[in-house]
Amino acid sequence: MIDLRPFDSLGGANHGWLNAKHHFSFANYYDPARVHWGDLRVWNDDIIQPGTGFPTHPHSDMEIITYVRKGAISHKDSQGNVGRTGAGDVQVMSAGTGIMHSEYNLEDEPTELFQIWIIPKERGGQPSWGMRPFPKADRAGRFVTLASGFTEDADALKIRTDARVVAATLKAGETAEYRIGKDRKGYLVPATGIIEIDGVRINARDGAAISDLDTIMVTAIEDSEIVLVDAS
Repeated sequence: MIDLRPFDSLGGANHGWLNAKHHFSFANYYDPARVHWGDLRVWNDDIIQPGTGFPTHPHSDMEIITYVRKGAISHKDSQGNVGRTGAGDVQVMSAGTGIMHSEYNLEDEPTELFQIWIIPKERGGQPSWGMRPFPKADRAGRFVTLASGFTEDADALKIRTDARVVAATLKAGETAEYRIGKDRKGYLVPATGIIEIDGVRINARDGAAISDLDTIMVTAIEDSEIVLVDAS
């Protein structure tokens, strides 16, 4: 089953400095049918203007993954972590017992990113932050794991939940396979391009909530960059 959620059906608000679209209920947007998808709680599609960002604020008991599509985001937190995550790269923050952080666009162009929140397997734990590059060439024609709570994914950023965040870049006409498992839930968003799964056309920045499918075959209609969360 694939529940298509077109971009123009998403909630959100344009604050001037931030134009945010919400795939799930968030802030002042509430849709009882779109509160979460399994352990996936938030998928925000944010465009942040230059010289602006999120001032210092707290989080706890959440795994927060930031996938930068364009530009860069600069991070600073109460654990002493400081870093800049550029386009194509990923950062992960495990909020644990509690962490204060800020995220700013210090670039000369708008920053575009996906911010993904996944409910952790257990509450508490020492907060942590990490970032690493994931060159798009390395995921050409196939799905690569960016962040994972499974020990077998040794090359991925670590998250404290039974989930994976994976991505692929496909040329028009290419197909990539990913096994989710019928007992799990997938949520897929093309960052760019147009794809098709089981006859369902998914445009750039649309959401596709996937359930009861063991394996998905993703075919690119246009050159596409795809992000998928595989969650329990």
